[in-house]
Amino acid sequence: MPTLETFERSLSQPQPPADCTPLLQGLWWAAHGDWRRAHELVQALPGREAARVHAYLHRVEGDLDNAGYWYRQAGEAMPATGLEEEWRELAGRWVAHG
Repeated sequence: MPTLETFERSLSQPQPPADCTPLLQGLWWAAHGDWRRAHELVQALPGREAARVHAYLHRVEGDLDNAGYWYRQAGEAMPATGLEEEWRELAGRWVAHG
């Protein structure tokens, strides 16, 4: 599993690191501007963690009503931080926990 720093450095590569979980892959593709690919990876995953990344993706999309639904599914409030800060918090969370 990469560290947050190596995960961020991997953004210069054409593909996410091979040892990334689907949640991290979704965040990686989102950072690459490929919202559709990120969404396809995350929307099929079960659980609160997937709901949390799904919420972030809809926030990126600008669909705040849909994002709000997914934040509630994750049991978290929509953050007041910017999207870049949220991305870093999420990436750090799943790099640390796999």
